[in-house]
Amino acid sequence: MGHTITEKILAKAAGKKEVSPGELINAKIDMALGNDITAPVAIQEFEKIGVKTVFDRERIALIPDHFTPNKDIQTAGQVQLMRNFAKKHDLVHFYEVGRMGIEHALLPELGLVLPGEVVIGADSHTCTYGALGSFATGVGSTDLAAVMATGELWFKVPPTIRIVFQGRMPPWVSGKDLILYAIGKLGVDGARYCALEFTGPVISAMGMDGRFTIANMAIEAGAKAGIIAPDETTLEYLKGRAARDFEVITGDEDAPVQEEYSWEVSNLEPQISAPSSPANTRPVSSLNDVLLDQVVIGSCTNGRIEDLRVAASILKGRKIHPRLRLIVIPATQAIYLQALREGLLEIFTEAEAAVSTPTCGPCLGGHMGILAAGEIALATTNRNFTGRMGHPKSEVYLAGPAVAAASAITGYIAHPAEIGRVE
Repeated sequence: MGHTITEKILAKAAGKKEVSPGELINAKIDMALGNDITAPVAIQEFEKIGVKTVFDRERIALIPDHFTPNKDIQTAGQVQLMRNFAKKHDLVHFYEVGRMGIEHALLPELGLVLPGEVVIGADSHTCTYGALGSFATGVGSTDLAAVMATGELWFKVPPTIRIVFQGRMPPWVSGKDLILYAIGKLGVDGARYCALEFTGPVISAMGMDGRFTIANMAIEAGAKAGIIAPDETTLEYLKGRAARDFEVITGDEDAPVQEEYSWEVSNLEPQISAPSSPANTRPVSSLNDVLLDQVVIGSCTNGRIEDLRVAASILKGRKIHPRLRLIVIPATQAIYLQALREGLLEIFTEAEAAVSTPTCGPCLGGHMGILAAGEIALATTNRNFTGRMGHPKSEVYLAGPAVAAASAITGYIAHPAEIGRVE
């Protein structure tokens, strides 16, 4: 009997010939990360352990991205704690403002998370890296502290749920629409403590930016991890980028899975998640009566260069609706620079959008786009819980970059076909 890609990766990390779902293992960690919310707690707990130094100065990444550039004295102190810890232990991967990016876009960009590896991060969207064929999952700050000290962590091997996307992607539909559709079908706990494995001809034809978006939101279905088997697209992305050698691991065709879903998406409309759950999904055409106060394009979910290109293609030569504000946040400095060179930032600025340095910012209600009572936002972010982006009486709808850009022009939630692509 065969084994899934997740089981094979965890078996290798545990030094075992094979593992099975439900088995408890102790696994070696290839990369660990923390941000300016979670790392300070991990650092404090690390100091209590009493070890003199970290397990590997090249396998820990500290990235201040949630409240940076620092919004107040408290957040400045949190980043200062990270900065001092990185200096004390001579960490290679501490990324200051001006060099940093949103963590789940930055680490793949730098080649620090790779196929066949086990990656943990004190952030729930660490599952993003599964797009590269790694087992990547979010953990608590105390678990991060233990990993920084020992380089190991225990896991219960998760069962796999396989999702097969059949057909071809329709116009204006992206990886964001596919994962919103999947979450709508599964519910927020339908994949609880499972590995969501994404495959099929639609995935095979998709670029890495779309794959990162899909893996990123696996946690919104309750999954322990999201994963896509490496292929030529993966290897091309890693060419000249991978920071170290890696092993491509794939699953066996006869590997048993807990469940398998096969969905034909050739006629899928762009999807929206309405308040206040990512699983509250519906076609964009059903929500044309929703007026907006703010649109956000960015985050670890949809702040990559392809996202910005799609948004700019719709906004080019147009102005946003005078009733709302549009905030555009490239996910990393490199993406910002690429968008600058391609003229995308000029398009956004001429459309009267505000363009920000990389930051998580409004996604978690941190800063740079907080909602007041009664305000309604459409965002390319990953969560729309009550109060997620500001006041508890505000509302957030989730969408892909095409719908976000079109809606910024109309002032209400709109299908991109209403606007048309401007070449």
